[in-house]
Amino acid sequence: MERSDIPAVGRLFNCIFRKEKREGSPELHGYLDAAFFSSPLYAPEYGSILHENAEGDIDSAVLSIPMQFWVGERKLVARLLCAFMANGKSGAMGAAHLARVLRAKRQDFTFSDNASPVSADHWEAGGGHTLPIQSLEWRRAFRPFASALERLFAAVPAAKRLPLRPLARPLDWLARRLVHSFKPAAETGYRIEPASFEEFRRQAENLLRRFSVRPVWSAEEFSWLIGLAGKNAACGTLNCRRIVNKEGEIIGLMLYFGQPNRIARILNVICQEGSERDVIDQMLAFLDAEGYCEARGMAQPFFMRAMMRQRQLTFKHSGYFCFASRHPEIVEAALHDDIYIGGLASERWSNLVAGL
Repeated sequence: MERSDIPAVGRLFNCIFRKEKREGSPELHGYLDAAFFSSPLYAPEYGSILHENAEGDIDSAVLSIPMQFWVGERKLVARLLCAFMANGKSGAMGAAHLARVLRAKRQDFTFSDNASPVSADHWEAGGGHTLPIQSLEWRRAFRPFASALERLFAAVPAAKRLPLRPLARPLDWLARRLVHSFKPAAETGYRIEPASFEEFRRQAENLLRRFSVRPVWSAEEFSWLIGLAGKNAACGTLNCRRIVNKEGEIIGLMLYFGQPNRIARILNVICQEGSERDVIDQMLAFLDAEGYCEARGMAQPFFMRAMMRQRQLTFKHSGYFCFASRHPEIVEAALHDDIYIGGLASERWSNLVAGL
């Protein structure tokens, strides 16, 4: 894919994901340029792949963002694949061709956290794998009626015009009085404080060493990701917080999008090994105290025990997390939960997911 292909890719994106046969907006074109060409790691060999039909029209595409990972003690540039698009019969043939190009035996490391069932079948047919836990989204309700309204508005956007939010407040007050588990319990003496994005990056270097496969997050790449994620106004403001224990030691940090009185969308949570339950308890109690109606985030194997102790928490399948690699050490690490991936090291921050 070259920059000159952006208008055609914008049309294809609208056709597939919005069911609209029209040109992409200037905002969509600008975002495609920024996300898929401006990364400090960008090089043509890590770029997006297109397929042209016999008439020379782009009928299928898979968009790609390079991301650098540690694999043991060496660095490797992986490819985040997103927005797999195919239009019509020729597009289906083109998609099959793209799938062959992306077979595991040809890839250092490719992954997607939002694959459809059809795309997941292509991944596995090409030698890839699916991570079932990372394919789930956890949802913890604090204010059930406001939370239900957010789901309604997502399904029926026109309902936002109705004055329903004021009606939810007294119902939530009553629900929290009658069902105490809507309010998370957390041990006292801990503090949650604002933290800079650079502090998160520096702390991640140490806190993620327990995983053999993990994002590098160099200063340049991390700054680029934060800058692009910060433009995702549909999800709210991007925030960073640190969790401090009773002894004054930082035991974890979190990145999340937040909109007042709405949903807190957790991108990344990192913590000291052994502090998972304390970090989850404190994080959820903090988000509840901030007034959010619900918190959501991608499930992670190392947090599952802590999450499953939470009341009023459910899991929802949110898209298949798929990966492919010709390196057996990456495959083994991923299948045995020795990998940290997701949030900024995935597509969760993208405006394409939020509905640019």
